Amino acid sequence: MEFVKVEEPSVSKPIMIAAMQDMGNVGSIAIDFINKSRETRCFRYVSPPYPNYVVDKGGHIDFQQEKWEYRYGDGIIVFGGGAGQPQTNQELYDLCQDVIGVAKAHSVQLIYTLGAFHTERNYQKSPKTLVATTSQELTEQIKRFGLEATPGESLITGFNGLILGYAKANSIQGIGLYAEIDDPQLPQYRSAKSLLVSLEKLTYQKFRGIEELDEIAGAIDSEIDRMKDSRDPESL
Repeated sequence: MEFVKVEEPSVSKPIMIAAMQDMGNVGSIAIDFINKSRETRCFRYVSPPYPNYVVDKGGHIDFQQEKWEYRYGDGIIVFGGGAGQPQTNQELYDLCQDVIGVAKAHSVQLIYTLGAFHTERNYQKSPKTLVATTSQELTEQIKRFGLEATPGESLITGFNGLILGYAKANSIQGIGLYAEIDDPQLPQYRSAKSLLVSLEKLTYQKFRGIEELDEIAGAIDSEIDRMKDSRDPESL
């Protein structure tokens, strides 16, 4: 992994929000929207040593080198978004450790991560956001804001869970917000919106233009309905 410093961010004891692509692209949709809404500025980036995939363009291949950015704004450091996650455990561990290093360097006291929670619940167009934190005490505090804890016991192996373990091991409080999704294969914009609404409530940060996510979700719904109708013999 290549870690490149672009500039020194002008922040003082910020919160950190760190998330990468996951089921339904929820984490990356939310991070990319935060960066757009808050007009954040890149101060560091990370690149893997080789491309994760190539594209066959009809007889010749091409690829785009992945890059995950650290960005900053007023009182906030944002990491991740974009496409993909590290492809080996060692790359994932190195990346998590780098995030913790950046957090310590800028006196971050609280790290938020964002992701998806696959559910069978029929939530219609209103997915809930569930919470898991680095301590039972912190979870109880967060539940006072009207959020529910993630149910049962499960393993989380990707960045959007593992970063909480790294935070806890380094005595930094961490909060994981995980929005319900029903189809991991489709981009879940309403779930990303649910995360952002919860994040606004917890951090008192505001994200302009959040209704845009509903509009995109509606457009996806319309396209899915159109494709279903085109395959339905009775519609012909």
